[in-house]
Amino acid sequence: MQKNETTQNNVVGWIDKRFPLTKMWNEHLAEYYAPKNFNFFYYFGSLALLVLVNQIVSGIWLAMFYKPDTALAFASVEGIMRDVPFGYLIRYMHSTGASAFFVVVYLHMFRALIYGSYKKPRELVWIFGMLIFLCLMAEAFMGYLLPWGQMSYWGANVIISLFSAIPFLGEFVVQFIQGDYYISDATLNRFFSLHVILLPLVLVMLVAAHIIALHEVGSNNPDGVEIKANKDENGIPRDGIPFHPYYTVKDLFGVGVFLIIFCAIMFYAPEMGGYFLEHPNFEPANPVATPDHIAPVWYFGSFYSILRAATFGLDWVFFAGLGAALLLFGVYRLTQKQSIKATGVVLGLAVLMFIAAATGVEVSAKQLGVILMFGAIILLFVLPWLDTEPTKSIRYRGPIFKVTTALFVIGFLLLTWLGGKEATGPALLTAQILTLYYFVYLLVILPILPKIDRCKPVPERVTK
Repeated sequence: MQKNETTQNNVVGWIDKRFPLTKMWNEHLAEYYAPKNFNFFYYFGSLALLVLVNQIVSGIWLAMFYKPDTALAFASVEGIMRDVPFGYLIRYMHSTGASAFFVVVYLHMFRALIYGSYKKPRELVWIFGMLIFLCLMAEAFMGYLLPWGQMSYWGANVIISLFSAIPFLGEFVVQFIQGDYYISDATLNRFFSLHVILLPLVLVMLVAAHIIALHEVGSNNPDGVEIKANKDENGIPRDGIPFHPYYTVKDLFGVGVFLIIFCAIMFYAPEMGGYFLEHPNFEPANPVATPDHIAPVWYFGSFYSILRAATFGLDWVFFAGLGAALLLFGVYRLTQKQSIKATGVVLGLAVLMFIAAATGVEVSAKQLGVILMFGAIILLFVLPWLDTEPTKSIRYRGPIFKVTTALFVIGFLLLTWLGGKEATGPALLTAQILTLYYFVYLLVILPILPKIDRCKPVPERVTK
């Protein structure tokens, strides 16, 4: 036993002289002190890493048998399902893993929202996380076309056509993305290349940056208390415990529960009633036969609902009215002697609105929908600067924040559900109301909450 330990130490020592193995282990696991009051919501970071590994491994295996050719793609997927040993299992691991990835990521983002994990000093951690989310959406979209089924083809057609709303350059951008004048073999090949090579590399690098940035500033906790502010004589946080072995063991329990649910879905309900694998996607793509209802995969539903909520355009009257409102707001800020920089931005936007009105700029309903959809994502990037309340955790924030945030989350879930429904009648009206609230919450409610909401005192040390 003693000899084995000596050999192991010699091997580790030899590696340490050439690569910082022990240093990395200590900095990110053994000597990385995390708050001792992590709860259920802190499982999802490690679960996201688990699903990422599942997607990469299963994706590599699928790529061995998949043929990125419009004449062979659908048949190759069917061949994987029917002829490749355990091919059906690998395909379901990948398709179920795609939805599981978004479930885990959305819950991870929800935890950040309620506990203020995007606030100072973790703004960069949040930005890296949002870049991961954006890259994940692109990765999922590229992969969605690969089975070359009916919904894959027509769903990609709808999404790519959105870029035609870009003024002057729209048609060029669409042709550049497609590699052709329509979705064809060139499109399939470039999507396959991006899906299996470039985007996974970017995703892995962003995940590494996300973790490094997190470990540099330390993890947040349900109380929103900075444990680094209270250390003992050895420089160890009094309310912290080593990530390994305490949280590695805890995460293993979470992994076990997750795998039970994941395997139950994968073996017994891989299609999940058409939410994970749509029924039209079991038919080969037919460019001359449009499905009765084109809907995105469920995890794009919320942003697709926001896109479709725009049923009207904007003309000079809107820009003139918005310019006047911004001008009045800017003048008010000047009289109150508020931040000069922020006031300058407001007045600058007012000038731009007046210029747009004077030159007769018009925005079509399609262009407005695209602006709203991408704006909904971009606003999440600047969330740390929209929510200026210093209190982080929902435990100590005021009742207005709790109610409005609950409505925001419920609205997002409803938008996700409505994304799979036809945009007519009550469904369309509901989506428009929820879209309006989405932007009001981020642009109006969060910035003014510090002035109207009453937060509870935050304890100096973490609680249970």
